[in-house]
Amino acid sequence: MLIVGAVLFAFYSVVALVGFMMFGSVPLVIGLTLLFIGFQYKVGKWAALKSVGAEDMPETGEYGQIHNRVEALSRDMGIEKPRLMVAEMGVPNAFAVGRKGAGTVVVSQELIDLLSADERDGVLAHELAHIANRDVVLMVMGQSIASLLGIAAQFAILFAGDRDMGSFFMAMIVGNLVNMVAMIFVFAISRYREYVADADAKEAIGTGDPLARALEKIKQANEAGSPGAAAAGGRGRGRGRGRQPRQNGGPDEKVSALCIFGGERGVMAKLFSTHPPTEKRIERLRS
Repeated sequence: MLIVGAVLFAFYSVVALVGFMMFGSVPLVIGLTLLFIGFQYKVGKWAALKSVGAEDMPETGEYGQIHNRVEALSRDMGIEKPRLMVAEMGVPNAFAVGRKGAGTVVVSQELIDLLSADERDGVLAHELAHIANRDVVLMVMGQSIASLLGIAAQFAILFAGDRDMGSFFMAMIVGNLVNMVAMIFVFAISRYREYVADADAKEAIGTGDPLARALEKIKQANEAGSPGAAAAGGRGRGRGRGRQPRQNGGPDEKVSALCIFGGERGVMAKLFSTHPPTEKRIERLRS
């Protein structure tokens, strides 16, 4: 975290230097940066909830038990109880958005139907740990720095070139490449924070086995094309005020970065993965 954080700070220093050369005011550059990060945070939170069709979770029936457990876990972890929402994602999953004191946890109906009560507690504790540790804010800051670095690279190419169509296309290419390199470090932070959230969840519920079992079930459902999740979605429909399941087999790519399960990928793609290998997470939880 220290090394990667230092690299991201160095990246931002480059952005700030370009901004200072353009605007000539350090307070203005810092103010614009904070405004950009705030905008990303607000829009990102709204977009994540909107993309999965999340609705407020009722406090009656099976959902009442989830509310009670989240309230107890939140109290034990020293945070305010977050807003709880439920969605038909097409796969069993969960994610958290927002900051400490104003967080939201979204749980898929498929996950509720798939997991036992103690396994569900492990997942809920994991998401609460993300809120308690301000991981969502940290990730937004990292992603914003990467975006700003790409924008700064584009402006640098444009001002250094002839400002013709060739310079424009070169600026777009270089900006995207710079953004991609910066995001490698942001993804490294994300993978580390998943391990931390797992460890905090293990401490909160007293054992890591329930969360390990939950990850195994979630992984199996995703790898199998989620036939079990589809069946769970069918059982869940009609209980959530007419929620309709997603037809694309799961949340979109940006929301997947927030979810407890991020999927498995090839060797090169691991550099751009937001989650560490599930097997390693399970191994750590049971060690």
